[in-house]
Amino acid sequence: MNQDEVLRHFRETDALLEGHFLLSSGLHSSRYLQCAKVLSHPERAATLCRALADKVIAAVGEGGIDIVVAPAMGGVVVGYEMARQLGVPGIFTERVDGEFTFRRGFELEPGARVLMSEDIVTTGKSSLECIKAINAAGGTTVAASCLIDRSDGEVDLGLPLVSLTGLKVPSYEADALPPELAAIPAIKPGSRGLK
Repeated sequence: MNQDEVLRHFRETDALLEGHFLLSSGLHSSRYLQCAKVLSHPERAATLCRALADKVIAAVGEGGIDIVVAPAMGGVVVGYEMARQLGVPGIFTERVDGEFTFRRGFELEPGARVLMSEDIVTTGKSSLECIKAINAAGGTTVAASCLIDRSDGEVDLGLPLVSLTGLKVPSYEADALPPELAAIPAIKPGSRGLK
């Protein structure tokens, strides 16, 4: 599946937005990918995650994943569908006092080979926090995956990051906004509850 095919799914579900957005990373952008909208269509979620699962298998080998772990909230649907496509269990981490942890009886077998999977990677902060929780719980994170890598390969997670596509969308610190963004109020659609 090429980038045009991936983005077609986002456009057809109004999940690729234009304007001024405050991302969950704290950065500002003129484009926002609302994965929840595209993933609310099960057939699209299955199509996108099947293509991503094929890329993960090519990267780590058939049978190289024991379990998928996703960070809540944005990664939950992708994590579930990736687990389904790979034929392995899927669980998620949640924030407790600002830190990702396992709850709801979720735990990892010692040495479990884990795929950390989420919807979008921008700075890699959520991915790194989730990987830290996986490692602390005794798992071995063998790779990470996402539908769209907004860094287009620039984020270093210390392990392979497999994305369905990269999409370099400039992101800006609040004090370095271009004039066209500074002139528009920011919308905060993200998941960290930033002020």
